[in-house]
Amino acid sequence: MQVDLSKYESRISTRNKVGRALWGLVEVLLFRPSLRSLYGWRRFLLRVCGAQVGRGALVDPGVRIWAPWNVEIGDHAWIGHDVDLYSVDKIIIASHSIVSQYAFLCAATRDITDPQMGLVAAPIHIGPGAWVAAGAFVGPGITVGEGAVVGARSVVTKDVPPWVVVAGNPARHIKDRVLRDPAST
Repeated sequence: MQVDLSKYESRISTRNKVGRALWGLVEVLLFRPSLRSLYGWRRFLLRVCGAQVGRGALVDPGVRIWAPWNVEIGDHAWIGHDVDLYSVDKIIIASHSIVSQYAFLCAATRDITDPQMGLVAAPIHIGPGAWVAAGAFVGPGITVGEGAVVGARSVVTKDVPPWVVVAGNPARHIKDRVLRDPAST
């Protein structure tokens, strides 16, 4: 037995390839060079290219998106500088959640048991009010629960329950997240 990539066949449809080529042009010519303050413009471009983008979502111009038609961004969600959304499958970022700079949400991997190492895709869900901190990696098929926090530079390979803080490589439970009463500040 050996790995034989000479027999690999891409299962990406022609329609998908054309869509990605058109998105590439929009991304390079209109999305990435836009002024940072033009959030409405980028929401518009993403919607035109098939993304579902909620009211008040803030998407930085440095964000890289593989296939916008596989991306859902909720109301008032924030996506920071140089975030990479490898959206081979759905990536859902719920309302009021944050994905900080340099985070990588990777909705696909390779089947290491397949001699041709075929692509395996699975959706990623970032729950409402969750925060994926700077430089974190979230793998395919992962759900980050409501209100959860993924620490900076963490590698998430298992689902994160709601209202917990995880960190490390691999990410592990650090503590529960409890919000302070706004009246007490």
